[in-house]
Amino acid sequence: MKVSDHYLKIVEWSEEDACYVGTCPGLMLGGVHGDDELAVYAELCQAVEEWVRLYAEDGAPLPAPTAGREYSGKFLLRTGKDLHQELAVQALSLGESLNSYCVKALRDRQRRPMRTGE
Repeated sequence: MKVSDHYLKIVEWSEEDACYVGTCPGLMLGGVHGDDELAVYAELCQAVEEWVRLYAEDGAPLPAPTAGREYSGKFLLRTGKDLHQELAVQALSLGESLNSYCVKALRDRQRRPMRTGE
């Protein structure tokens, strides 16, 4: 296994750019792009290898791995008092717990395509 295998590599279609975009969140800024999905993935893999090499040359520690992570299903979210109150009231009015209400809201938002500026 190569060091670069510890980093998540994502290739997805970008409507805005009208091409495939490859990124490696947590390791490198920016990404690679092109019209052929497989070619973009191959180029992304090379770019990730290069970033790993540059970290080694600089003697800098690599960022924490992003591939193969396990998640607990819990995270702390700070919202501010006003938003906390608004969410709690909305949940109460629907007869739901705050947690259930927020999970549904996040899930619904995640299913909608993001638009520029959101």
